[in-house]
Amino acid sequence: MIGAMGVVYGDIGTSPLYAMRESFAGHHPLAIDQIHIFGVLSLVFWSMILVVTVKYVAFTMRADNKGEGGSLALLALISNKVSGAKWTSGIVLLGVFATALFYGDSMITPAISVLSAVEGLSVINPALSTFVVPLALIILVGLFVIQSRGTARVGALFGPIMLLYFAVLAVLGLINIARVPEVLLALNPWYAVQFFIVDGVKAFLALGSVVLAVTGAEALYADMGHFGRRPIRVSWLVYVMPALMLNYLGQGAMLLADPSAIQSPFFLLAPEWALIPLVMLATMATVIASQAVITGAFSVTQQAIQLGFLPRLSIKFTSASAQGQIYIPFINWGLMVCVIALVLTFKSSSNLAAAYGIAVTGAMTIDTILLGVVVFSLWRWNRWVGFGLLGEFLAVDVAYFSANLTKVPDGGWVPLVIGLVIFTLLTTWSRGRQLMQKKLLESAMPIEVFIKSASTTATRVPGTAVFLTSTATGVPHALLHNMKHNKILHERVVFLTMNIDNVPYVPATSRITVEALGEGFYRIIVRYGFMQDPDIPKALALAEPQGLTFKMMETSFFLARQTLIASEKPGMALWREKVFAWMLRNATNAMEFFKLPTNRVVELGSQVEI
Repeated sequence: MIGAMGVVYGDIGTSPLYAMRESFAGHHPLAIDQIHIFGVLSLVFWSMILVVTVKYVAFTMRADNKGEGGSLALLALISNKVSGAKWTSGIVLLGVFATALFYGDSMITPAISVLSAVEGLSVINPALSTFVVPLALIILVGLFVIQSRGTARVGALFGPIMLLYFAVLAVLGLINIARVPEVLLALNPWYAVQFFIVDGVKAFLALGSVVLAVTGAEALYADMGHFGRRPIRVSWLVYVMPALMLNYLGQGAMLLADPSAIQSPFFLLAPEWALIPLVMLATMATVIASQAVITGAFSVTQQAIQLGFLPRLSIKFTSASAQGQIYIPFINWGLMVCVIALVLTFKSSSNLAAAYGIAVTGAMTIDTILLGVVVFSLWRWNRWVGFGLLGEFLAVDVAYFSANLTKVPDGGWVPLVIGLVIFTLLTTWSRGRQLMQKKLLESAMPIEVFIKSASTTATRVPGTAVFLTSTATGVPHALLHNMKHNKILHERVVFLTMNIDNVPYVPATSRITVEALGEGFYRIIVRYGFMQDPDIPKALALAEPQGLTFKMMETSFFLARQTLIASEKPGMALWREKVFAWMLRNATNAMEFFKLPTNRVVELGSQVEI
């Protein structure tokens, strides 16, 4: 539970720093009176109940893929169970778009969280406001710089710090509730309804700020594989939600007594002597929230690579014991550049709040649609029960998403543009790979014909040659090129195909399949899950019980490196082919990705038109 608090709840836990302030003093200001304060608090409370507790904690977390959660894990589960249906491709595109939106969220969350914490300096002394942006940039750059060292050492501190942080939230809230106890009446859903009756348009627009209180709810599902359902559920219900709600009620109580406190309702909850410690604690909490989102971006990228939506990227493991702790340099530095650009462009958490929310509510809406597929196609629920529950979830999600669309002119376009660019890259790579594999298969020679011909005419030399091929049929192009230029065959030839299954983990007992083809030829299929790191030498060691022993100093690995030539052939638009060619050129070398010994690799190149 403590570990879950340190990772899972960082994002939603830092929302009190800005959610109430933005609801009343953001881009759509509200009158600071009892009707509006009670209305906003009621919306916050029932959003936590419906969106976080009922939708994610009670239902969505049941739709796990072998214990793993998140949009891609859910997408893999659905694709595996209902592949071939007419609507499968549409569902895949929705899941990919939700993943693209997550990247936008992972850029905005560190920027808005750290800025909102450091802005506490201006509450201590208005003269310090000029240091807010520079200090926020120093903290963020430092956060990205230390990513390569991993979070194994500092991770143990995250839980206790967030435990203290949530305790402080609760205590500050209780102190102010005790002064104005009638604020507890805001928990009645009638006040949310009354808000819409009295001031319908502003109530709808306020949803765009109220949703900030539940941003990070999707993290409960995405991080389920790290902690399991029970610790996440119990910590939310017993500790996190009560602490958050007490703090929001405390802010509401303070605003009822002193409307001028809206300039910074979170920090003004504390007495003057506690401001500096509170700013320090809030800053640590926002760093932890940012760390969780960055780590999530690494995990999502690894899943996308394994599922064929991104080219190979260099992945470094930062912990010998925790498999999920990885570091991807390209993603890390790319995120850092984008986060710095956001801070320098928007300059305050209030301005960034306009850009925040669209990515989250868009991903939440897509999660509901994917959950609908699970409910009807996998769980086989009664239609009336399923439609009633999903209709309620979808109505809430669409309302929040629609309210956030009003932010588009004020900065909401940022996550949409980011999501669209990343969606284009993901789908371009997936489609390009399909076209390239189809093109290579067209010119492939049947294995049986090749073995009969080559085994009697080619000169055999000692050793083992392993040819990596993406398909389990046909002769690898690297072998055909080797025969064409060198006119020799090794005494043992292995065709090796790496398959990534739509499950998080494949046990070692099911890792490798060996098929003897005759005349010293073998077909090997290696299987990994989309959360695992492929390692071919380790996988080949598992072939010994099946009669194949590999000595690395007597084994050569042959790789085919294709150079794409963009053409006007019907496949993809020419500009997308050029984008795919650029991604192909910048993909990590297969030798590094598959952990092949550097002195035993031979690369053979070819050109392909698609």
